[in-house]
Amino acid sequence: MTEKLKEIGLTVGHRHVGRLMRQNGISVIRTRNHKVTADSDRKFNNAPNLPDPDFMADGPNQKWAGDIS
Repeated sequence: MTEKLKEIGLTVGHRHVGRLMRQNGISVIRTRNHKVTADSDRKFNNAPNLPDPDFMADGPNQKWAGDIS
């Protein structure tokens, strides 16, 4: 708003403009850009769940699991 007033030829500070806006009930509505965080259009398949829910093994070191978290 201050920049627009300066383009017109009025010399005012941003604090004065803010005070006048508050007195007249004018507020600024700020918008945020949408940020895409996931790729839902995958061009590849997800890995299958190979071990199934059966986690019982006959002996040690037969089934292994990993976690990336």
